[in-house]
Amino acid sequence: MRFLIPLILFIVMVAFLAVGLKLDPREVPSPFIGKPTPAFNLPQLADPGKSFSNANLQGQVSLLNVWASWCVSCKQEHPFLLKLAKQNILPIYGLDYKDEREAGMEWLNRLGNPYTVSVFDADGKVGIEWGVYGVPETFVIDKQGVIRHKHTGPITEESWQKTLLPLIIQLQKEGSPT
Repeated sequence: MRFLIPLILFIVMVAFLAVGLKLDPREVPSPFIGKPTPAFNLPQLADPGKSFSNANLQGQVSLLNVWASWCVSCKQEHPFLLKLAKQNILPIYGLDYKDEREAGMEWLNRLGNPYTVSVFDADGKVGIEWGVYGVPETFVIDKQGVIRHKHTGPITEESWQKTLLPLIIQLQKEGSPT
């Protein structure tokens, strides 16, 4: 009997480990899904004299892509974002996270700029308020300025076709005359 309790505890721990190993770490649920975008007002990356706020995210379905010039995965994702921007399906806004303004501008000038507007979050406070814990992360925002999905990691053709695009099409139809 005295060996039975440790054996049962061991089996329970192994079961929890087995379940945990099957989870995708990129699918961390965001507490912001279904809630209005956190308030912010940041200078634009290209023109620090102009600002951009969460109010600008209302009125149409959009993406907010959190990126940085120092981010290797962002460089991997970038050609896909350029492709999406050319398709003009929806506006893509950028949040340059914990970066140097000059480095961010040089990066966009060298690789191309897929963003309708990119804002500069030098200290990362706005990113933290959005629940960002790594880059790249992309948020789908509906017409009312509500976060409807958070994608962690680079957007790929597969994630775009299977998850993001169907949601975007659905959100674009909502509230439209049929």
